[in-house]
Amino acid sequence: MATRVPNVRLAELFRETGWTLRQLAQWVNRVGTERGTPTKYQAASTHQWLNGYVPKESTRPLILEALARKLGRPVTHAEAGFPASVDQFGGIGTMDALIDLGTADMLPGRRSVIGSVSLFSVALTIPDWPDVIGRMEAVQAGTATRIGIPDVDMVTEMTDKLNEVYNKRGGRTSRPMAAAFLANTVAPYLRADATEDVRKEMTTAAAFLCYITGWMAVDEGLHGLAQRYYTKALELAGASSDYLTYCHVLRGMSVQAADLGHGTPATRLANAAATAAPATGPLMRAFMAGQQAHSFALSGDRKAALHSIKETEKAMDAAGSGKVQLGGYTLATLAYHTAQVRYSLGDVAGSVDSLESHFQLRAPTDSRVTELRFRSMLAERQLELGHLELACGTWGQVLDEHTGLHSGAVDTFVANIRPRLRSYRSNPVAREVYERALADAKPRRHSTG
Repeated sequence: MATRVPNVRLAELFRETGWTLRQLAQWVNRVGTERGTPTKYQAASTHQWLNGYVPKESTRPLILEALARKLGRPVTHAEAGFPASVDQFGGIGTMDALIDLGTADMLPGRRSVIGSVSLFSVALTIPDWPDVIGRMEAVQAGTATRIGIPDVDMVTEMTDKLNEVYNKRGGRTSRPMAAAFLANTVAPYLRADATEDVRKEMTTAAAFLCYITGWMAVDEGLHGLAQRYYTKALELAGASSDYLTYCHVLRGMSVQAADLGHGTPATRLANAAATAAPATGPLMRAFMAGQQAHSFALSGDRKAALHSIKETEKAMDAAGSGKVQLGGYTLATLAYHTAQVRYSLGDVAGSVDSLESHFQLRAPTDSRVTELRFRSMLAERQLELGHLELACGTWGQVLDEHTGLHSGAVDTFVANIRPRLRSYRSNPVAREVYERALADAKPRRHSTG
């Protein structure tokens, strides 16, 4: 039997982290839980990896992500002494990759592919604007089909409709439809014969559809899959020379990172979006600065966070409340960002006040998904302040509206009601909400994402 050779490269990274064997195992387990594939590794497992035992192929990305988060930089398979990975979508043209991604996403029989790309990575490489311009060699004429502006309009209208379905019903309902539309209709359009102007318009429409589909994947908790869609959206935006969409996607990626609690990448992405954003007026400044404020606060940079939220307020004042808001950025969104800044900086009471202001400012047509997410946040923070019955009242509103919604993010908030109220069941109001949350969870146990 061959003697196993210690993994020197992994050992070097391990020493650089300063972790114990147990801590590395714990972080790998944490990342596995995020991906939806919980693991139960212990210190003995880490010891085996260092001594040359090659982890399972599905475990290696978890180890690399754990190391990347601790070290604050990307860690490759080669650097960790692991065999080279086989990228499901690498090495092929962007259009082929887009079709494969959409097809894998829409077919229940290929859920294993979805699982393999569902891990959020703080070390994701983001293509810079110069890198994505002209990268779409696959977007070329040469097929028998010719498209025009009416086809572009159809894609835009369908994207709007899919977004409406998401806002009303959640990502589990809308994302398979969006993925099917992307793979079956939009990707072939990108290869069709067209004038240069039409081609750019179609590529921009495809970029925004990719972005929306990624947003839906975030709602389901498929964060690595969302990153795939976001990266494709960046490439498409570059192909159409659409700076605005490119910056919009970067900002969305920052929102994803911030919601997962990753302050450093959230700040990096928010700053990149703001730096690259075209100077189109106060609405753009508000749209970018609000997300920067949340990211700075999450990273612990109090001064920068407070400066950015002030800049957001000034920009919104300059824009005027009567104008159409960029990317849905309204005074209600500003109140939400203020709440997140306050909470991240330790002001729980101020955060509750800002969230209450948010709900006073929301329009009736605003997203049902975000409404229930933000109400759930409000309830949790009300309980944190010791306002038990007030929190129960807010949770009651969430449960009233939860029926018919297929949102993984909202489901997670609702599932958290029971552990938060378990010790308060002697209170009749808390017991009633606890039992309602228990009953709500039962029919959802076998639902799929």
